[in-house]
Amino acid sequence: MQLDHLVVVMPAYNEAEGLPGFLAEIDEHLAPLAVRLSIVVVDDRSTDETFRVLRELEAELPALVPIRADENRGHGPSALAAYRAGLERSPDLVLHVDGDGQFHGSDLAKTVRASVSTSADVVHGVRRGRGDPWFRRALTFAVGVVVWAAVGRRVPDVNTPLRAYRPAPLAELLAAVPTDALVPHVHFSLAEVRRGYSVRYVEVASLPRRGSNQSGTMWGVERQPKLPPKRLRRFAVAAAAELWRVSLRPGAAR
Repeated sequence: MQLDHLVVVMPAYNEAEGLPGFLAEIDEHLAPLAVRLSIVVVDDRSTDETFRVLRELEAELPALVPIRADENRGHGPSALAAYRAGLERSPDLVLHVDGDGQFHGSDLAKTVRASVSTSADVVHGVRRGRGDPWFRRALTFAVGVVVWAAVGRRVPDVNTPLRAYRPAPLAELLAAVPTDALVPHVHFSLAEVRRGYSVRYVEVASLPRRGSNQSGTMWGVERQPKLPPKRLRRFAVAAAAELWRVSLRPGAAR
């Protein structure tokens, strides 16, 4: 089984420590599945050495395409920018994964193989064994309930960052979502059901964030907190308002 051109797209923020190993694993597991592999990484103006590391890795990984954002915009806009950059490279499949490396390379390959074998419009990697704090898992569950109520069926792991898309449906989804969307994958999950896309689900393992700091820096904390950080609480409120405005409000774009 080989694709002609497989493009991996990845937003990254302050992932200098974990990216080298993760990118090498991606190359090892995905290069055999395609005549040509591209790995597009959009650095969201990291405050660590992420972009320098990416530039150094270009010599070792010819498939790597590092892009540095003009300004820090957050995960959602960075993911959308990565998707658009991936589509510009004329792929026959686009695989999205976050730069924190919370998946095995073998599970990325599993997702690609499922896409090819089923010819599905999209394949979601459904995370199992998540070690996220309770409030992250509770938030994901609540969003899943809202989506279930909106479309009349359960969407497993509604915000999973591991997804494989055929180019045509991906282009349609990108056109329907604002470029500054905070939670594009939730909007995508809603639209996929409403538009009748063929969606397949594969179970994948959820790993701790790669690197010594497993909580990351996205929410403005140094270690994994017991209660939701203030930045996460503000994000959740803004994301709920966005979901209503873009995808849930009667008459909103479908």
